[in-house]
Amino acid sequence: MNFKELHQQSSPLLIANVWDVPSALAAENLQFQALGTSSAAIAAMLGYPDGEGLSFEELKYIVKQIVTRVKTPLSVDIEGGYSRDPLAIAEHIQQLVALGVVGVNIEDSVVTKGERTLEDATIFAERLKTIKTQLDKNQVSVFLNIRTDTFLLQVPDSVNTTQVRIKLYEEAGADGIFVPGLVQTKDITAIVQATTLPLNVMSFPGLPDFAELQSLGVKRISMGNFVHHHIYQQHTQTLQQILSEQSFSLIFRS
Repeated sequence: MNFKELHQQSSPLLIANVWDVPSALAAENLQFQALGTSSAAIAAMLGYPDGEGLSFEELKYIVKQIVTRVKTPLSVDIEGGYSRDPLAIAEHIQQLVALGVVGVNIEDSVVTKGERTLEDATIFAERLKTIKTQLDKNQVSVFLNIRTDTFLLQVPDSVNTTQVRIKLYEEAGADGIFVPGLVQTKDITAIVQATTLPLNVMSFPGLPDFAELQSLGVKRISMGNFVHHHIYQQHTQTLQQILSEQSFSLIFRS
């Protein structure tokens, strides 16, 4: 089953979000069907803020290390593409595909001076269309998972605004739609009904369990940065306990 077909299963595709080789190997050993990089986790690992804080070359280096060690299909979060030039973004995607990447996430918001804002939907759709045309011209096959941050940024009339954007992105060549922050069942239903593309939701407070998401028609579930954040909270707690106990016995307890 190829990566696109994984989005058409009866059960949603659960993506294990990873940020380095050990996290990718752990997910592969647990037999996840697919992996996806978390841009926020990779940025945090390298000491950068989220929102294209790291360079594309740094991202590419991490991706290369992962794909050379795992066989599980890998999708890469390229945020806004590390450029606003569609031809440059297409070139970035081609470089990733050459490494063995099977999909990318591209988002319709940008971070400027620490503040995330939505791009104009029509401008973003035109950029996406040019990217898709360039990839097709160069015979590059890759799953384009297009993220809209309407719910994440809590824009007014989020459902209708999202539906309008989805329609534009469908026409521009999207293969999937990703709506982080989407958690209410009525909203999920409205978005599923608004598109023929597979809907991707993300770990978020209040998100229904996987069985309910399946019943609502969700086709892909991802973890975002939340697992990475949880692990490093536990790391901090472990270090605090070592300091408190003045002993390493904690880490050797069965």
